[in-house]
Amino acid sequence: MFTPGDRRDLLKQAADQWLGSLMEQAEERIIRRRFVRPPGALPEVAFLAACTRCNACVEACPPRAIRTAPSSEGFAAGTPHLEVELQPCVACPEMPCAAACPTGALTRPPEVWKGYKLHVLELVPERCVTFSGVTCSACADSCPVGATALAMDVDGHPVIKAEGCVGCGVCVRACITSPSSFTLHAVEH
Repeated sequence: MFTPGDRRDLLKQAADQWLGSLMEQAEERIIRRRFVRPPGALPEVAFLAACTRCNACVEACPPRAIRTAPSSEGFAAGTPHLEVELQPCVACPEMPCAAACPTGALTRPPEVWKGYKLHVLELVPERCVTFSGVTCSACADSCPVGATALAMDVDGHPVIKAEGCVGCGVCVRACITSPSSFTLHAVEH
């Protein structure tokens, strides 16, 4: 037999599932393309609702890595996003883009970059010249986070340290191979 507490829990669970399903359906209708948002972005639907397209984050970005979505992107038009192939985020220690946001669409996480990821970085060893005996450390030398994110092992090969890597994309651009020996994978926030 169900107690009143069990019934409430069951109803809450059903309502949560229904709301989750409704949010997924809304996302499918609203979101035409998945953009990589600047650091500290809310989940996509909440971000789209909160962002006023004021460009404060664009103006606050030191490397000018933040772009705005074109008018053809529907509801996302004018919203900020990153295109690391054009200009990667450089993982500014204070996240000035998030600090500049007046609406909370971007918020600086409590521990800033610690545990935060823009992307997940992956090494493609078959492309990396160090696995062919060529000495290179362009990726590790360019990493704005440093050895806690990307270092070279004793054999001279790059080692990604997942706990420290924020997936900013600087190493992807710095890599001397074409295509780059690194790939970035999207992260859902």
